Amino acid sequence: MRVMLLVMDEQRVLLDRLYDIVRQHCDECVIQRLSKAQQMNLGAFLASVHHQDFDRVVIFSRVKRLARQRRVLQCVPGLVFLEHDAYQNYMPDSKYQHTYSRLYSQLPACRALLSGAVVVQRMQAEGIDAVFVSKGYDEQMLHDLGRERDIPVGFLGSLKSKEYAQRKALLESLASKTGMLVTRTQSGDEYLQTLNRIKVFVSADIGMGEFMIKNFEAMACGCVLLAWSQGEEDHLLGFEDMHNVVFYRSEAEALEKLALLQSDPLLAERIAANGEAFAREHYSFARVGRDLATAIQAPMRAWQAPGWLTRQWVRWRYGLQVPGQ
Repeated sequence: MRVMLLVMDEQRVLLDRLYDIVRQHCDECVIQRLSKAQQMNLGAFLASVHHQDFDRVVIFSRVKRLARQRRVLQCVPGLVFLEHDAYQNYMPDSKYQHTYSRLYSQLPACRALLSGAVVVQRMQAEGIDAVFVSKGYDEQMLHDLGRERDIPVGFLGSLKSKEYAQRKALLESLASKTGMLVTRTQSGDEYLQTLNRIKVFVSADIGMGEFMIKNFEAMACGCVLLAWSQGEEDHLLGFEDMHNVVFYRSEAEALEKLALLQSDPLLAERIAANGEAFAREHYSFARVGRDLATAIQAPMRAWQAPGWLTRQWVRWRYGLQVPGQ
């Protein structure tokens, strides 16, 4: 099976190794890194690379760039979306509420590989071919260095997005009461070094119903993960409170459990060790990439070419060949 993987070349999160693992586990896989302009003009790009020669065309891009290109996407058989932000489909305050399921429903033969187990269940109930493949972390880049941890409590990441408003409010309040470090770092070595200085990493993915990548990265680097509970998602992903993670559901509970961890270093060390082993076994790119490759190559729903008018338009506009024309 021939696979073409189209990915974003401007991502802040370093995912090159994940793409390489996917490539290794596919029969044949070509990776194309697209600029923002190319992502917003998929018709011309797909025509230039003869998309019809591939059995699967996998697209990892932002939904706001894809939603406007429905007519082009309808002309691509074997279409698979890789998406890490589909939780926004069900967030009342997100500007992308319902955008993901609307797009996928307009492309009934497509497959959506999504990183939220509950999100997948909800989309499957809408008739979408949704498959759960979790987020993960680069085990070659991020690991426990075995060094002394001189930052008792910390969070590393962005607070700018509108979807992070609740996260920002909670973290700033916790910081004012505990002295917690809240900052950003560069990807790569600076991020690795800083995670290895933090004893308790506080995650505040409030209202998302899904765990962000930082949770797995912090665990893999030996931090105790103090995470906002995502309800049913917790056990679906294998998290166990006070065993490999510490969950909280309010600011008061976060403060209470943080005090417990700081008063019982042996408990904190045990949870950190269990969390590190758990992340290494289940959420490394080596495992996630293999699962992605399997899901990409699995049989899909039968594709039907769009109507004559759509086929003629994409052929005239982009020179895009539609199989069966």
